[in-house]
Amino acid sequence: MTISAEEAKAAFPDEVITKAVTRLVKVPGLDKQVALITLDNGLDHTRPSTFGPQGLLSLDAALDVAFAAEPAAIAVIGKPFIFAVGADLSGVEEVSDPGLARQIAQTGHDVFRRLTESKIPTFGFVNGAVMGGGLELALSCHYRTLSSNTAAIAFPEVFLGLFPGWGGTQLLPNLIGPDAAVTVIIENALSQNKMLRVKQAAELGIVDQVFDSADYLEQSLLWLSKVVRGEVTPPRREIDRGAGWDAAIARAKAIVDGRTHGASPGATKAVELLELARANDLDRGYAAETDALAEILMSDTLRAGLYSFNLVNKRARRPAGAPDKSLARKVGKVGIVGAGLMASQMALLFVRRLKVPVVLTDVDQARVDKGVSYVHTEVDKLLGKKRISPDEANRLKALVSGTLDKTEFGDADFVIEAVFEELGVKQEVFGDLEKYVRPDTILATNTSSLSITAMASKLEHPERVVGFHFFNPVAVMPLLEIVRAEKTDDATLATAFALGKQLKKSSVLVKDATAFVVNRLLLRFLGEVLVAVDEGTPFDIADKALNPLGLPMTPLMLMQLVGPAIALHVGDTLHGAFPDRFTVSENLRAFVKAGKSAVWQWDSAGNASVDPEVAELWKQGDSPSTEEQVRDRALAAIADEVRLMLDEGVVAQAQDIDLCLILGAGWPFWLGGITPYLDRSGVSEKVNGKPFLSPGVASVPTA
Repeated sequence: MTISAEEAKAAFPDEVITKAVTRLVKVPGLDKQVALITLDNGLDHTRPSTFGPQGLLSLDAALDVAFAAEPAAIAVIGKPFIFAVGADLSGVEEVSDPGLARQIAQTGHDVFRRLTESKIPTFGFVNGAVMGGGLELALSCHYRTLSSNTAAIAFPEVFLGLFPGWGGTQLLPNLIGPDAAVTVIIENALSQNKMLRVKQAAELGIVDQVFDSADYLEQSLLWLSKVVRGEVTPPRREIDRGAGWDAAIARAKAIVDGRTHGASPGATKAVELLELARANDLDRGYAAETDALAEILMSDTLRAGLYSFNLVNKRARRPAGAPDKSLARKVGKVGIVGAGLMASQMALLFVRRLKVPVVLTDVDQARVDKGVSYVHTEVDKLLGKKRISPDEANRLKALVSGTLDKTEFGDADFVIEAVFEELGVKQEVFGDLEKYVRPDTILATNTSSLSITAMASKLEHPERVVGFHFFNPVAVMPLLEIVRAEKTDDATLATAFALGKQLKKSSVLVKDATAFVVNRLLLRFLGEVLVAVDEGTPFDIADKALNPLGLPMTPLMLMQLVGPAIALHVGDTLHGAFPDRFTVSENLRAFVKAGKSAVWQWDSAGNASVDPEVAELWKQGDSPSTEEQVRDRALAAIADEVRLMLDEGVVAQAQDIDLCLILGAGWPFWLGGITPYLDRSGVSEKVNGKPFLSPGVASVPTA
């Protein structure tokens, strides 16, 4: 049953209503006018239009006006740069009535379906960002055009622990085929909410026509006229409802199992609904979507996803403890000490985002040349993919240079080191730099675990030293841990945060404590897993112990990605700082000494087994643990470490630890951060005697 106006207002009293207004326009070639419905939430282009209950009813009323006019066609368009980005999630967490949840789910179907079942041709003029429910609205129309400058096209629901619930799981596979729909709805969502580009959306058949943004509406209306007159018939794919559909569903299940291990009900439900779409029965499919959406709107899973969403979209934009941005100094030139892979990745990021000169240096010319060559090669790749123009490629390459002469850093505003992770080496680098740079040049370090205070301790100007810790790969991982040393001044810190924003990173202020946030927590639970293996737990039992959490990779796969030598080095550093909690596996030391990089090896069929050489060198005890015991042990260790970090003031609040793990370690959105997970699973209470978050803070019920 569709929600009433009174119920809608009562349910979402603070909803920013996206109003839909119908106007009739004359289009060349048509005798009748076209009803053009415009969606607008009344805010500027930085605040996308969303659909709450009142917004849906406004669209319903606009459709009444449109149908009453008996036009030649009905078209829906958004405000400038924005079509619509889905459901209004701001009030969902307050929904406590299952009946109301069902009404909200049903209302979206009822309103959008009017466009699908219309006898009058309907068109979605997607003039900007379109995600979630906005994309479902467009799919509900008979035809779609897309503006060439659209920056965001996606179904992010599975990323949040949901699924497209207003027709997406039924309409998309029957438009573009089941395998492509699996990519858009499941695979992209579980790949850190990967967006579609305009060209991809057109090639997949999600839209029928792409027009330049300058005259998008005019061109869309002229194309609409041709479609209505029968001069243009947009092609539709023939859908394989047999073996092809079976293969697509099998792939979807494999992706969901591999990336969530059954821990995300939203992802699992998305697969079920995509399978149901094979029948192309909207009555049945929409009823199933409504049932599932009504259920998940009441779940902890949704509230966990909303908590993560709010962290990334609100807290990350206003970093706790960051100084006034007016104190930030302009960065017009960047220096990088080191020209290895990490340094080269940083150089590419700096030059792409800042468009300023970037100079690399290293111990010899061959390494410098290799670093510069890496950047130039990556720029050429961007050119080859037509991500940048030839002129921009030439400009970017001209801005990157290498030198052995430190005087080239004399006019640099920001110099970052990325050399060997050893305190004495980094102290020497900074001491040498201070001879060449200005007194106000910021000296940053990309250290993953060492003390910034100690690094700056021998300098004349320690106040301009700051931690600027990227995660690998630099271009992909959104987190930047900004570390304040004992003498770091506000101007340096403000500049670091301003620079992080320019680099399009989410920055979190971190105290100068060993390994900061992400590496400290990852090494704590990895250490527990390795100890269990050392004691005699089989590798496979220990490695899959945390699978019920649905983490993006197992502990031993994470160690392989990070690099065992790096894990050992950081582990040694943490052991030196906290010997009672961080043990270093002598087996891991032997593993690294033997030059091994992975525990697992795979055969041609994709089956994993322990590398025989690893099995031979790893000396195990005779006290194995079960999966549950390893999991309990690891979670208890994490809960203990989080509490200690908060007591030490490593970050301002528990939410910052959650934000760091989501953005820096790929902690799934739908788990809602580590601290609410520990709270609702009862681990916080068991280990620390109390939850980390007060009820209502996390949008997730505590245990």
